[in-house]
Amino acid sequence: MASDTERRSGRLLEIFLVCSRLGLTSFGGPVAHIGYFHAEYVERRRWLDHESFASIVALSQALPGPASSQVGIAIGMIRAGPLGSLLAWLGFTLPSAIALVLFAYGLDEFGSVENDGWLHGLKLAAVAIVAFAVWGMARSLASDRTRATIAILATIGTLAWQSVLAPVAVIVAAGVIGWRLLPASGDGDDAASRFSVPPRRALTVGAWVLFFALLIGLPVASGLIESQALALFD
Repeated sequence: MASDTERRSGRLLEIFLVCSRLGLTSFGGPVAHIGYFHAEYVERRRWLDHESFASIVALSQALPGPASSQVGIAIGMIRAGPLGSLLAWLGFTLPSAIALVLFAYGLDEFGSVENDGWLHGLKLAAVAIVAFAVWGMARSLASDRTRATIAILATIGTLAWQSVLAPVAVIVAAGVIGWRLLPASGDGDDAASRFSVPPRRALTVGAWVLFFALLIGLPVASGLIESQALALFD
């Protein structure tokens, strides 16, 4: 029988290979990526159920930054701990990073492609991919009239209210409405068992401190120090 170390190593390798394949084949941006993730992690591999996936997506969408990367990191964490989350992020992000660097060198060599027909075709294809992903997720995540209504109203509110505060207000309002109108999915123990991440208080507190330090400190530092690298990192 395989030892715990061998099983863990195999699981880590599996996470990296699966995420690398998704990084090479998932097109259309974060919204479309989440659709690919649902098909791979929930329907095909059954690493987690629909409700757990929906919870991770909701949390990731409520945080700053690309939701698809955050969803992948969370699933890697649940699957194999902190190292699993790192490999999930690296596997999914590395192909895109390499492609972007290569395209940047190509643009520097051949000039702008802003008005080229092939780029316009890619934009149209991306729209179709995103629409397909949204429709697929809508059937599983907004499966009844109440959830569909909340989703539609959130979309209308975000589009109609053009302000930096609009996403925050819509997220808070949708959370309150869901809390009041939607039934609880089960008791706390069942919910906690779906996310079998070992509690590590020091790591958790450190992550929170680092998050807020970067969120608040980077804009302040980039305003006080004239550095292109610091501004880019911010």
